[in-house]
Amino acid sequence: MCPGCRAFITTSDRVCPYCQAEVGPRAVDVRNPGEILGGLIPQANLTAVIILTLNFGLYVASMAGNVKFERPATADIHPNLLLLFGAKVDWAALQASGQWWRLITAGFLHGGLFHIFMNSWALWDLAGVVEEYFGTARLVVFYVFSTVCGFALSALWSASISVGASAAIMGLIGAMIALGTRSGSAMVREMRGFFVRWAIYSIMFGLLPMFPIDNAAHIGGLAGGYGIAMLAGEPSLRNPGRERLWRMLGGVSAAIALACLLLVILRVFSAR
Repeated sequence: MCPGCRAFITTSDRVCPYCQAEVGPRAVDVRNPGEILGGLIPQANLTAVIILTLNFGLYVASMAGNVKFERPATADIHPNLLLLFGAKVDWAALQASGQWWRLITAGFLHGGLFHIFMNSWALWDLAGVVEEYFGTARLVVFYVFSTVCGFALSALWSASISVGASAAIMGLIGAMIALGTRSGSAMVREMRGFFVRWAIYSIMFGLLPMFPIDNAAHIGGLAGGYGIAMLAGEPSLRNPGRERLWRMLGGVSAAIALACLLLVILRVFSAR
């Protein structure tokens, strides 16, 4: 339909034959650009692919260091290596050392093969959904902010070292719950119930004594994701200034996370 005179035109028309108004690309083409590498990487999950690549890269690098601690035959990472690579420590230690970057780097580390595969599975499912509704910039902000909130609460709650993407994953769940809270759509409200149940199951699973799960990080990430998503809202073409702000915040969040990871890499090389 022509945006000027509202006449029906063909999908190949770039100028309306009735009112001569220029016709831009269809919304579906803007939302769903072509696949990457011949379809090997879905465009909708590109951000998740980048995050998972960072996670697995750090896992392989830290696992290679197990040899130094005489643990070459296991997929679990030695706690001293996790500390070296930027695991979360208690709040007093963070204050004493000034290593606040650990609140971010801990979210990209994993303690074992089962740990990283479970988090990767959940992240792959969630990130595409969040990106579809909120856009890439907000997804990045939600991910980094939830990681910081989760490990900040964990640092206040416990002195144990902690790592994992689950704080950010819970933040993405919180963002989808916020979407259902803000939306007037019956379908989205129904979807909110699904994510509320997912959050409850995750926290209940963390209460089981046989699994060393950091529930403080889960709760902090969930609260952080919900709060920032309520503030952010969904993207809107009616407010370009607001959208520029969130794109800028997404870029700043990505830059801070990458800077923290670069700091870890330099720290590891200097410790050799």
